[in-house]
Amino acid sequence: MSDFSTTLMDDIKTAMKAKDSASLTVLRALKSAIKNAAIEKGGADAELDEAESLAVIRKQIKQRHDSITQFEDAGRAELADIEKAEVVILEKYLPTPLAEDEVSKIVAEAISETGASSKADMGKVMKAVQEKAEGRADGKMLSQLVMKALS
Repeated sequence: MSDFSTTLMDDIKTAMKAKDSASLTVLRALKSAIKNAAIEKGGADAELDEAESLAVIRKQIKQRHDSITQFEDAGRAELADIEKAEVVILEKYLPTPLAEDEVSKIVAEAISETGASSKADMGKVMKAVQEKAEGRADGKMLSQLVMKALS
């Protein structure tokens, strides 16, 4: 069992003991999503590595952000607040995000390493930037900074 899986199971147990139903629900859903992704990857006995687990967490957060938008558009603030609380719980499992100036530095390094000079090179720059950022920066922000640097 990976460190992440162990941490998740410990947090589920802690939430059970504390009778924290909100956290328990979110953590169980996360565990289920990770298990489903592992099964898709390689069958019932497969496990995800840390990067794959982080991708699942990000997907869960994105789904909740989409729900928040829909609930707010429908005038259901109470449901949006529940989703926001769930996002806070999930974000605890993400690594500390990079500051924008750190991301800008990574973008500049990737551009010089790849020899990119125009927007046509965006794909190879994005690949290098994503590897360097190691999941600690939002893909949308990365894309915008790369596009700005290449224009």
